[in-house]
Amino acid sequence: MEQFGGPEVLQVVEVPDLEPRGAHHLLQVSRAGVNYADMHVRGNSYLAPVTLPYIPGNEVVGTTADGKRFVGLTQGGGYAEQAHVHRRTSWEVPDDVTDEQAVALCLQGNSAYHLLHTVAAVREGQTVVIPAAAGGLGSIAVQLAKSIGAKVIALASTKEKRQLAEDLGADAVVDSTSENLTEEIKEAAGGPVQVALEMTGGPTFHSIIAALAPNGRLAVYGYASGQTTEVSTKVLMEQSITVSGFWLPTLFRDLKALPASMNALFDAVRAGSLRPVLGQVYPMSKAAAAHAALAARAHTGKLCLDTAG
Repeated sequence: MEQFGGPEVLQVVEVPDLEPRGAHHLLQVSRAGVNYADMHVRGNSYLAPVTLPYIPGNEVVGTTADGKRFVGLTQGGGYAEQAHVHRRTSWEVPDDVTDEQAVALCLQGNSAYHLLHTVAAVREGQTVVIPAAAGGLGSIAVQLAKSIGAKVIALASTKEKRQLAEDLGADAVVDSTSENLTEEIKEAAGGPVQVALEMTGGPTFHSIIAALAPNGRLAVYGYASGQTTEVSTKVLMEQSITVSGFWLPTLFRDLKALPASMNALFDAVRAGSLRPVLGQVYPMSKAAAAHAALAARAHTGKLCLDTAG
C-alpha cells in the first residue's frame, strides 16, 4: 500500500528479501489470513496507525529454513512471500493440522476463544449471541460456545449463512439485517440474553445491547460498519450492563494467554470437536478481490491469500 483507500490500493510489488531477526522466525509464507483489521488498515481507520508504504496482514503460516511449520501473528507484513513472526506469538503447527486450518485459528480462533472465556466469561447454561456466525471468527465462536454448554443465538445475513450456523450447532438463528433485531433475538432466545458478542457498530450495537438481560455482558471486538458507537451511562445503569472491549494485540505480552488458547484450539481441531470453516483462497495478486468480498460480506468462513499466486 502506497496510499490509503479502497481495495484498489493493494498492489503487488517486489521488495527486498527479509534478513533474519533476533527472537523471530523467518517464514516462507504459504497462506496469509485476510481480516477486517486489514480493511481498517487500508482505510486508515485501524486502532494502531501505520506509516506508508505498508504491507498489510497480521497472520501467516509458513515454513522456516529447516522445514518447520509455524503459524503466527504479525504486526503487518503478512501479505508477502516472507514474513517475520515473533517467537512469543507463533506456534509450531501439528502435522495433522493443515495450513488453512492453522491460519483460521491464529487471529480469529484466538479472538473467539478469549472473547468467550476471558472477556465474557461464558458459563454453561447461559445464552450468548454470536454475530457474523458464518464468518471466520463467528463460525469458531459458535462451536466453542457450544462446547462450553451455552445456548447459542447466531446472527447471519442470508439463509445459507444461517443454515451453516445451525449445522455448526447454533440453537437458533436470526437474520442480522432485520429491522426488529432486538425482538427477534429475544424471541429466538426465549427472553433477554446473558451474553452477546458485537462487531458491527452503529444501530446493530444498540439493538444487541437492548436484548441483554439485567447484569448482561457485551463483548465488543470490532466496528465492521465503520461506525464507532457511543452508549449512555443511563442505558448501562438501568440493567447493570457490562460492556467490555477486546483487541487481540493486548494479549501479546501475556506469556500464558495465547499459548493456552492456541494449544486448546489445535487440540480441538485434532480431536474433531472444532471444524474451522474454510472460505475461498485467493492468489496474492487478487488481494483486492478478497477485501471486496469481505467488505460485502459475500463470504463464509476464513478468507486467505496464497502467496504463490
